Amino acid sequence: MTNETAQTSIFDSTPDTQMYEYKLSIEKVQVELLQYGLTSNQSKVFIYLGKYGAKTAPEVCKALKLPRTETYHLLSALQNKGIVLSTFQHPIQFTALPLNKAIWILVNSEKERIKSLEYMEKGLSELWDNIPTFDSLHDEIEEKFQMLQGANQIQSKITEMTDNFKDEFLILGSEKDYVRLYHGEFLESFVESKQRFRLLSACSEKTTYIFDNLERKNIKKLDKDIQNHLCFILKDDTELLFFTKNANSTTELFAMWTNSKSLVYSMKLLFESLWTNSKNIHL
Repeated sequence: MTNETAQTSIFDSTPDTQMYEYKLSIEKVQVELLQYGLTSNQSKVFIYLGKYGAKTAPEVCKALKLPRTETYHLLSALQNKGIVLSTFQHPIQFTALPLNKAIWILVNSEKERIKSLEYMEKGLSELWDNIPTFDSLHDEIEEKFQMLQGANQIQSKITEMTDNFKDEFLILGSEKDYVRLYHGEFLESFVESKQRFRLLSACSEKTTYIFDNLERKNIKKLDKDIQNHLCFILKDDTELLFFTKNANSTTELFAMWTNSKSLVYSMKLLFESLWTNSKNIHL
């Protein structure tokens, strides 16, 4: 170990040091760990323990330049998550589990939490239904919209739309959009569907495999002049999911859901126009 490595943690390294290339990788790991429910400082502590071995709370506090009280809270939270262990010796030392085992624990913990929420749903719904509705407004359906951010939130909304569509489902999207839908097993819902569906795709020959199990008559290829950032989904002429940033964007996905009659009607006209002028896809 070099003197530089011994005296400076990865988190403190600067561009003119030998450790800096490791710091960039650490920052990427730190961002990814946020997806598993860790806060920025929790992931920082976990990474530090994972790469520097067993440490006492004061050592963690000093190395990462964190407030003393916050350091104890962070270590306690990581222990509660099951990814950091402590010794019985004095002073207490803390160690991190190997990354693959820590991720397995975090993922399974989230699965169990979701199972618990699903189990609670019936009882919660019964309690909800026992409470009367005090809305004095008439029953006319209001036009609404909802902004959706991130792949998980958007995927959940799409699943909700496909679970209860009755008449016809229309999708227009780029090659990357359809690849995302395919790997999310979304297109499987149309394989044995008795409801009508039509797909307008900008897919190239190398990705037509995603339509192998679907009726060819229901799929057409968009003209090459159509820009690849256009993507929307229509359900039963009543709901629209419009991507403001789709899979071709370099940033996080954004979409808007609405039941606005005018917007749904406008996008249906656009879809029908493009459908008429598009050719059947060759599978």
